[in-house]
Amino acid sequence: MKVLFIGDIVGDIGLDAVEKYLPKLKRKYAIDVVIANAENAAKGRGLTRRIYQDLLMMGVDAMTMGNHTWDQREIFDFIDDADYLVRPANFSEDAPGKGMTTVTKNGQTISIINLHGRVFLPPHEDPFKVGKELVAEAKKVSPLVFVDFHAETTSEKIALGWHLAGEASCVVGTHTHVQTADSRILPGGTAYISDVGMTGPYNEVLGMKKESVLYRFQTNLPVRFEVPTKGDAVLSAVFVELDDKTGQAKQMERIYINPDNPFKG
Repeated sequence: MKVLFIGDIVGDIGLDAVEKYLPKLKRKYAIDVVIANAENAAKGRGLTRRIYQDLLMMGVDAMTMGNHTWDQREIFDFIDDADYLVRPANFSEDAPGKGMTTVTKNGQTISIINLHGRVFLPPHEDPFKVGKELVAEAKKVSPLVFVDFHAETTSEKIALGWHLAGEASCVVGTHTHVQTADSRILPGGTAYISDVGMTGPYNEVLGMKKESVLYRFQTNLPVRFEVPTKGDAVLSAVFVELDDKTGQAKQMERIYINPDNPFKG
């Protein structure tokens, strides 16, 4: 199975980038399954029903979330019925939605799991324990298991990568919006990267208007961060090819498309 994972989609610019480049990426890499982190898709904060449906129409097969899961109140109205949307599995057991789903393409099934970090972020259940349990449960269905770990620190992400090495097919980090250069295949065949990066405004600060961020850093005064609606885009993603029988990663490639590094295909 060939999997494309798109890093944190931020606002309209990020959505436009997905619409523009996803068909080209699917052709270039002969993609079977597309997964995307969509927790910032609605103007930088949360996800709406319309955007969820739009991403499915664009060719995204499953979406993961993170610390902004509940920022759009309307998500409570549709998350339980959204078969291909997963929020962090280590949220409270009383939280709506689910932390794992499956996608079947070309006769092969892959499980997608979402986890949330605990370092410098709101406290949740232990992602290491929950992740281990869910991976074991998923492997009863198929050896293909994909984990999105939405966390702040590289140390926590790397630790989870080793914790699930040889068990999950892929462990990818999201949340920091900056693609890391440490993609590798861990012993046992687990594809790993600390952060896939962001898909959204390119000439800003983590997708937010740079003027507001600079003002905050220079004055230490409160200011509202906003996502621009126009401007150049970056698309950050990873391509992973998995062995259908063992679930192990065969190859992994970072993808980073922007005006300074245009798409080549």
